Amino acid sequence: MADPVEAVAEKLLGCLLERRIGEERVLVRIVETEAYDQWDEASHTFRGVTPRNEVMFGPAGFLYVYFTYGMHYCCNVVTGTAGTGSAVLLRGAEPIEGIEAIERNRGVRGAGATNGPAKLCQALAIDRELNGHDLHESPLKLRSGGLRPEESVIRSTRIGITKATDLVRRFHVEGNPFVSRK
Repeated sequence: MADPVEAVAEKLLGCLLERRIGEERVLVRIVETEAYDQWDEASHTFRGVTPRNEVMFGPAGFLYVYFTYGMHYCCNVVTGTAGTGSAVLLRGAEPIEGIEAIERNRGVRGAGATNGPAKLCQALAIDRELNGHDLHESPLKLRSGGLRPEESVIRSTRIGITKATDLVRRFHVEGNPFVSRK
C-alpha cells in the first residue's frame, strides 16, 4: 500500500473488509473511495502532524478513524511511506456476509446501510478505539479482492468537501447500489 494515494484508492475497490463483532463475522466489499494526502487542501494532513491526524503520517496498512460533525465516525486506510500524510477514505461498501448484523447496527436495510462513510463505520462498529489499528489483524482485516469482469471504475471529484473540490480523487464501481451518490 505504499503506492501513490490515488493508485491505492482505485486498487482498494473490490477489496474486502472482515470485521469481528463479538462472535459475528461481517464481510463487506469496498465499492467507493476518496484519496487524500498532505499536498491536498481538503486533507486532514494539509497543515502537518497533529495528535488527531498522526496515524495518517505512519506506515501504510493502518486505520485512521476520525469523528466528524460531532456525531459520526469515518475511516481511512493509511497509504504511502511513514512520514508522508496520506490515506484513502472508505465511502461505501457492499455487504457480503453478516448482513443481519450490519442492518441491526444501522437500523436500516438495503443499500442505505453502507452507502456512505459514516454509515459504513456505524454498520461495522468502527469508532476511535480502532484508530491506529493494523489492518492485518483482527478484529478488522483488509483482504485482497478485485473488480468483477463486468465492473468498471468511475473517477470523479470528491463529495462533501469545501476545499480542493476540483480534484478528481473519488473512485467508485459504476452502477453499484452501495455507492453513496452517483
